[in-house]
Amino acid sequence: MGKIILTGDRPTGRLHVGHYVGSLKRRVELQNTGEFDDIFIMIADAQALTDNADNPEKVRQNIIEVALDYLACGLDPEKSTLFIQSQIPELCELSFYYMNLVTVSRLQRNPTVKTEIQMRNFEASIPVGFFTYPISQAADITAFKATTVPVGEDQLPMLEQTKEIVRKFNSVYGETLVEPEILLPDNEACQRLPGTDGKAKMSKSLHNCIYLSDDSDSVKQKVFSMFTDPTHIKVEDPGKLEGNTVFIYLDAFCRPQYFEEFLPDYKNLDELKEHYKRGGLGDMKVKRFLNSVLQAELEPIRKRRKEYQKDIPFVYEILKKGSEKAEAVAAETLREVKGAMKINYFEDMQLINAQAERFREE
Repeated sequence: MGKIILTGDRPTGRLHVGHYVGSLKRRVELQNTGEFDDIFIMIADAQALTDNADNPEKVRQNIIEVALDYLACGLDPEKSTLFIQSQIPELCELSFYYMNLVTVSRLQRNPTVKTEIQMRNFEASIPVGFFTYPISQAADITAFKATTVPVGEDQLPMLEQTKEIVRKFNSVYGETLVEPEILLPDNEACQRLPGTDGKAKMSKSLHNCIYLSDDSDSVKQKVFSMFTDPTHIKVEDPGKLEGNTVFIYLDAFCRPQYFEEFLPDYKNLDELKEHYKRGGLGDMKVKRFLNSVLQAELEPIRKRRKEYQKDIPFVYEILKKGSEKAEAVAAETLREVKGAMKINYFEDMQLINAQAERFREE
């Protein structure tokens, strides 16, 4: 069996640096290893509609934003298949069959679903599509027989639900689906990058994001307004690293060469942290360094994005070709699933001949 990756993002806005360190950067690295037989990157518009059904234009407009961010970060359509979820109708059919394998109480216990419901104030009235999106996600993963799914830690409950569905299906209908493995970011700081305001999660709805497409002035402004240590009032005061957004971002983005380039007074990040903890290092000096680091990381991405923006029809053609390839793969999986479930009536000649023989005998 080959090694296959499936991952993606909801097109509800431009992608931010949390997406980048949490999964995008890793996707590009994995793509370029040559170790995988197929890499499928999905723009999950159907999933985005589960809580944006009354605003389809928002989803429609952000398809191209996400695609541009993908390409700008280095995802290569010659190495990875970029596609749009809604263009693969087989995914809906697979979801429908998987619904019979999951109970309502099990969905209600899913921590990610519970958190997302609270964030959207859906407690009193939950859209069925949103409530069942772990099942849809299982369909996405299994349709492409993904062996590896790179995700952030907040998605672990979703992947566990997929594993359960795979095991249940295979136990009832025979070995058909592939059980995926989860791949978390190497760097712990990358697993859940906080918002610029220090909130637990960077979120478009909370307006605490640094977007990959932000210009240099916007990045600088957001960095300079970042939450640090509220008790670090004077430069000489000892500072705390725990919960300090600036240092969490440095953990996620800083490379050794940036000290020689931008902050030669220090050899490495550990030395910078020690100075901050004992006092004598101001927040603005650390923020200026972080700004330089982020600008260095984001500038190549911004440049590539501007190049792709010059030919938007070409970007849509990439998505069209990718969707066509993805549908062919999903169609084959669906054929196997229907065969295992014994609902492939017109392909099952043994069934047809047996029924014909039975009625002849009557």
